[in-house]
Amino acid sequence: MPTVERIIQRAAKKFQTLNLEMPQLDAEVILCNILGVDRIKLHIYPNLSISRENCRKFWLDVKKRVNCMPVQYIIKRQEFMGLDFFVEEGVLIPRADTELLVEESINICKEIFFEVPVKVLEIGTGSGAISVSLAKYFDELEIKAVDISEEALKIAKKNAITHKVQDKIEFLQGDIFTPIKNKKAGKKFHMIVSNPPYISNDDVENLIMQVKGYEPLIALRGGEDGLDFYRTIINQAPEFLEYEGRLLLEIGYNQGEQVSRLMNERGFKNITVKKDLAGLNRLVVGEWQNDVKCDNIVDALNENR
Repeated sequence: MPTVERIIQRAAKKFQTLNLEMPQLDAEVILCNILGVDRIKLHIYPNLSISRENCRKFWLDVKKRVNCMPVQYIIKRQEFMGLDFFVEEGVLIPRADTELLVEESINICKEIFFEVPVKVLEIGTGSGAISVSLAKYFDELEIKAVDISEEALKIAKKNAITHKVQDKIEFLQGDIFTPIKNKKAGKKFHMIVSNPPYISNDDVENLIMQVKGYEPLIALRGGEDGLDFYRTIINQAPEFLEYEGRLLLEIGYNQGEQVSRLMNERGFKNITVKKDLAGLNRLVVGEWQNDVKCDNIVDALNENR
């Protein structure tokens, strides 16, 4: 029977000839998933024999990776914010860059919103990584998570149940704000968060096969200039934000100035661009200060005339 060391070496060499970025790591992760062990055990027991059945499963998964399927789809798992999320084809794989959006949202909850529960709307929830992480790490939250894909919502619900936060999240199917408009109540939020599609149509065609060949294009394609969803979200968001509510949008590294300008033109205040760990622009935050309270007083006075 082949050993751990031998089978990993063979797979890694195959991946290396295809110029895959991390051939050794990919082979180890695939084998660990089949054996149900941590990677450290592969290094502690390199001469461990692999059964015929596990060999068969391993080489089937290696073939998928040779065809450029992302490892996350092969093992059906991705870590995000220290949590394991179920993923498969049909949902975008959560990226570490998006953790900045979650961290900043939690900071805003702690520092600004003393009213509880804090009401949050996520647009384009995908696997549910953002909403589930928010619900897991901040207790006093009520979240409505929207996605146009029924398949994505099934996966997001599964992840919410896994992490025991399903009672804090309401999943809604529909396009951007449409499911909220259709509700009779609960239309105002302290925060609206989104990691929308932001890659231009031309740039989508230039993505590596691992991305464009497997991940849902609907979650990637942002129109001719990559800004279609930002325009729609920024234009409509004030209708659904509480006074001094926040809009948090993940962006591409070169979109900070453009998205900030769109927010400014719509009337958002205190607009800031946040950088990720690589020093790249990754998040735009804006505050909606339109004084709804004053508007309500004026409306009440007019009604009493």
